Amino acid sequence: MKRLLIFFTVIGLFTLGVPNNVMAQEDVETTTEQEAAETASPAASDAEELSGLSAMHQELKIKFIEGGVEGMGLILVLLIFGLALAIERIIYLNLSGTNTEKLLGDLENALNTKGVEAAIEVCRNTRGPVASIFYQGLSRMDDGLEAVEKSLVSYGGIQTALLEKGLTWIALLISIAPMVGFLFTIVGMVIAFDDIERAGDMSPSIVAGGIKVALLTTLLALIVAITLQTFYNYLLSKIDAIVSEMENSSITFIDMIVKFDQKK
Repeated sequence: MKRLLIFFTVIGLFTLGVPNNVMAQEDVETTTEQEAAETASPAASDAEELSGLSAMHQELKIKFIEGGVEGMGLILVLLIFGLALAIERIIYLNLSGTNTEKLLGDLENALNTKGVEAAIEVCRNTRGPVASIFYQGLSRMDDGLEAVEKSLVSYGGIQTALLEKGLTWIALLISIAPMVGFLFTIVGMVIAFDDIERAGDMSPSIVAGGIKVALLTTLLALIVAITLQTFYNYLLSKIDAIVSEMENSSITFIDMIVKFDQKK
């Protein structure tokens, strides 16, 4: 009797346990599939993104060739040259920035404690156009306040010219790029009319080639002009900020020199 009870108990447990095991196995398989799908999803997304970038790069290459290597290449050279000038100016202007409040404080402290030579040394060890014009002014302290003011004005003009160096070339490229685009636009239209003349028929397929050259070169030229114009305006704003800082700090510097002369 006990053996029968044990037998039926084992059978019952086995019968009840199988669905649970099957369900657990199905849950594990489902979880594994979900994890595999989640793992594969970023990889698939990255692959799609790379594929999209590759397709876009290929399309740009095709359009560049269709626009004509001569015209598109010339406009691209203008873009590269303009960007090189703009980046050089950005680096130069960022390096020209000076903490004028700290510089003026150090100058005042040096003047009041150690004299003019110490203040000149502070300017010599500080980077930027503001420190340069202060250095010129302090170098002429022995000639009087008027000589100091004149040196600040004259050397400030020199520093402003150095800040604006290269901007005329960028402005020239901004003007030239659309002109080059329009030039090759006319070339493309001439090619289209030559094709029409040779074929003796004005079908869209004949005209399309020349018009495509015209439109693509104009498009690239306008993109170049817009890009360089953006950099040009940014550079102008940086130069205006530095020049304004030079002028304001020069007024404070003159007041400092006057007070120093009165104490002597």
